[in-house]
Amino acid sequence: MRADRTFVYGATAGLIGDLLLGDPRRGHPVAAFGRAAGAVERALWRDHRGWGALHTAVCAGGAAGAAALLSRAVRDRSVAAAALTAAATWSVVGGTSLGREARAIGAALAAGDVDAARERLPHLCGRDPHSLDADGVARAVVESVAENTSDAVVGALVWGALAGVPGLVGFRAVNTLDAMVGHKSAKYRRYGWASARLDDVMGWPGARLTAALAALAGPDSRGAVRAWRTDAGRHPSPNAGPVEAAFAGALGVRLGGTLSYAGRVEHRPVLNTAGRAVEVADIERAVRLSRTVGWLTLAGAVVARAAVRRGRTWVAGC
Repeated sequence: MRADRTFVYGATAGLIGDLLLGDPRRGHPVAAFGRAAGAVERALWRDHRGWGALHTAVCAGGAAGAAALLSRAVRDRSVAAAALTAAATWSVVGGTSLGREARAIGAALAAGDVDAARERLPHLCGRDPHSLDADGVARAVVESVAENTSDAVVGALVWGALAGVPGLVGFRAVNTLDAMVGHKSAKYRRYGWASARLDDVMGWPGARLTAALAALAGPDSRGAVRAWRTDAGRHPSPNAGPVEAAFAGALGVRLGGTLSYAGRVEHRPVLNTAGRAVEVADIERAVRLSRTVGWLTLAGAVVARAAVRRGRTWVAGC
């Protein structure tokens, strides 16, 4: 079985596994990586960029290196290679769990139980839920669905298409490190700098592809492109900006504004100022758009790998 078919079969099986099973409740590989990264941090932490860079190299490099060794061990066994790709894909993508959490919060809001919605919000994002009313919770959910579509689905598939299982694992390792130490708190401003910058670099292609596919598949393509072009650059994150702006325009809603995160208040620019305020029903619309974008990404990866293979065959025949 050729390497491109191995990825296609494995990634498709992994996405179907995520669709049917979601994330495992116990023994999740990403959680195990997080515990290991936490142990490395306890050994290495210094208020210094260099020690943080070493932490990033040890954790992300170790994860990607282990994945490369496993891939090499099964490269001559097509079924085993496809199974490894499927297992890695299922482990690193989180589209189904993302949708489940978003819908659970939406159901609580629809039932008028704002307290229950606030209680569940930390499962989805790191914002302070107690400072949010029902509309604020709904907006936070839509923003989180948009950003995590890129982080938890599209970005992983892009790097899987580029680098196979090591790409899948390496991307998720970097993304996890950014969530752990990449924020601008007093403790991690310097130590987490390398993880945050590497996450920006690795997330760049997936974020742009997510925005493009949201514009393609969303109900308002022109609105998505317009919001992406005019508002994305105003967002403090180089990758969340295009994704959230495109989702806002595609869904016809306003995102951004004031939020409380990690003990501090941020005043972010409004994305898609021509849109309306987020409503509870927009959570389901965002989840459906997220799922469509994920499957379109897989289709795009299939086409891209086939094109690369044909290009190599053509060059070899010249």
